[in-house]
Amino acid sequence: MRLPITLSFLIIFITTFSLSAKKPNVILIMADDVSWECFSCYGAEDYQTPNIDALAANGIRFNHCYSTPICTTSRVKIMTGKYNFRNYTHFGYLNPDERTFGHMMKDAGYKTAIAGKWQLNGLYHNAEGSQDVSRPVKAGFDEYCLWQVTTQKRGERGGERFWSPPLEQNGKFLSKEDNHEKYGPDLMSDFLCDFIKRNKDEPFFVYYPAVLVHDPFVPTPDTIGDAPRTHESNKQPKDKAARKANFVAMVQYLDKIVGKIVKQVDEIGQLENTIIMFTADNGTHTSLTSRWNGRDIKGGKGGTRDMGTHVPFVASWKGHTPEGLVSNDLIDFTDFYATFSEAAGAKPGKNESLDGRSFFPQLQGKKGTPRNWVFCHYQPYWGKSLGTQFVRDQNYKLYRNGNFFNVPNDLKEANILPIEGPGKPSHEKLTKVFETTPPAPEKKGGKSIKDRPTHPNWRNITNPND
Repeated sequence: MRLPITLSFLIIFITTFSLSAKKPNVILIMADDVSWECFSCYGAEDYQTPNIDALAANGIRFNHCYSTPICTTSRVKIMTGKYNFRNYTHFGYLNPDERTFGHMMKDAGYKTAIAGKWQLNGLYHNAEGSQDVSRPVKAGFDEYCLWQVTTQKRGERGGERFWSPPLEQNGKFLSKEDNHEKYGPDLMSDFLCDFIKRNKDEPFFVYYPAVLVHDPFVPTPDTIGDAPRTHESNKQPKDKAARKANFVAMVQYLDKIVGKIVKQVDEIGQLENTIIMFTADNGTHTSLTSRWNGRDIKGGKGGTRDMGTHVPFVASWKGHTPEGLVSNDLIDFTDFYATFSEAAGAKPGKNESLDGRSFFPQLQGKKGTPRNWVFCHYQPYWGKSLGTQFVRDQNYKLYRNGNFFNVPNDLKEANILPIEGPGKPSHEKLTKVFETTPPAPEKKGGKSIKDRPTHPNWRNITNPND
C-alpha cells in the first residue's frame, strides 16, 4: 500500500531528526607520564606515532592544553572539572562525594566504562573505603577493568601494571596468576573494545586512563621477543640507553592501542558519531631526554615548567571537526567536563563544575568562547614538590610570587622578565586573575602534612568575558 505523500515526508523528517539528534559517543584516552615532545605530530624526532598523528590529521591538534604536574592532581581535575583548590587533599585519592564526568554522562543516558589506571581509592593513606572494590561504579562507571583499585604494587596481591598484572574487573579480582604472561595494556584495551562493540546501539562514554607509558620502562609485546612474560619481567634494565629504547617502544605501543580503538569504532559504523580525544596527564619522566624540533627536551614530570604541565591534545570527530586544523586556543583540564556536558546535552547537576569552559563548539568548527588564560593551583602532597600557583596564556606565564616568563622562548624558565616590556599587557591581564583566586598553597606540602585546606565554595573564577 502506498503511503500518502504528507505521511511519507513526515516519516522521513522524523527519521532524519532522530539521527541528527543522536548524542555523540565520547572516548577520552589519557596517557600516563608523557608529553608533547614524544609525539610525531608535535615535532618529536625519537618516536613514530602514526595513529595519533592520523587523529590530528583528521581532526584538531591543540597546541595549548594544560594539566598539572603529576597524575592524581590531573585525574581529579579532569574527572570533576574543578581546580585542585576545591577538592584535592591526598595523592592517590578522589573523594567519593565528588561528582565526576562518569556520573554526569551516565545521568545523561550514556553507557559508561573505564579501564586503565585507577589509583584513587586512597590506598596510600588508608582512607575510609579504600578497600571498596565498587568505588569505580560509585564514581559513575557501569563497567571497569582497572589497576590499583584495592591493591598497591606491594603486598601479596599487589604488582606492576604491565606483564602478568593484577587487575580488578567489574568486582572480580584477577591475580597475577590469572593474567600470567598477558600484557596489561592489551587486557584493558580489549576490555574497552568489547564494551564499545556491545554498546554500539546506545550512546557510550569511554574513559581510558592508560597505564602506558609510566615506568618501569620494560619491553612491549612488539619488542620482548622470546624473553619471559612473567610478572618478574616488569623490572626495568639498569642501562640508561636500554630504558630509553623501552620507553620509545612503549610510546609506540600506546599509539598502536589508539589505532586499535579507532578501528573498533570504525568497525561498528560509529566514527561519524564518536568524539575521540587523546591527551596525557602530565610531563614525561625526568630521567628521559628526547629530540624535539632539533633540540633536546628533558622530561618535566612533577614540576610546573612547560615540560611538566603542557600536554598533547588531539580530537577527532569525523564529519564534524575541521580536518588538520592546528588550534592555539587555550584548553585547561577543567574544560573536559564542561565539554562532555554540552556534547551530552546534560542538565547541570548539584555541585557541578564551576571552573571549566566548554570547547564543544571548536570541535564543530565554530569559534566558541576560548579562554584568555589557564590557571593552576598545585599542592601535590607528594614527594618533595612544593605548592605554587600560576596563570598563563599562550606566551606568558606569571607565578603567584611575581616571577614572569615568556615560555616559548624560555622553556626552562631561566630568565625572569621585567614587567615593563612587550609582555606588559599579558602581565596586567594575568595579575587580575590572581585577584579572584584563593590563597596560594603553603610551600610545605609533603605527604605527612596535616593541614590540607580546600575551598570548595570559592566563587567561579572563569568569567566568559575575561
